[in-house]
Amino acid sequence: MTINCLRTGKVLLLEDEPVICRATGRTLAADGFHVDIAVNGLVAKDKVNNDDNYEFLILDIKTPMMNGMELYDYLLQEHPALADKVIFVTGDSLGAATKTFLDRVQRPCLDKPYTPTQLRTIIQEVFDFQESY
Repeated sequence: MTINCLRTGKVLLLEDEPVICRATGRTLAADGFHVDIAVNGLVAKDKVNNDDNYEFLILDIKTPMMNGMELYDYLLQEHPALADKVIFVTGDSLGAATKTFLDRVQRPCLDKPYTPTQLRTIIQEVFDFQESY
């Protein structure tokens, strides 16, 4: 199963775990997306400020220097259209701060570790992309 995205565009991936970063990047690239990778929120913020033409953003909630939650709040203020294109990923969905944040923002979240199929499914559900086999 792959995503058939007619607008095959860029995706911003904020992820500091190398194994997850590589696997997610390969999955998205196999579906035709160009993947911009940021290993911390400050790098992601710079990428967005230089070019905010992203199809969607996958933000790890806990990253160094600036986390995904802080980046999301920044997006709400400075790039609100991008805030509507965020999917969060986390290995801490049961943590009180993470749960409170996710309840507040009402954006989709995928628990780590996730499979390529789970990633593709959430992308299809959130952005209404078509599936191709």
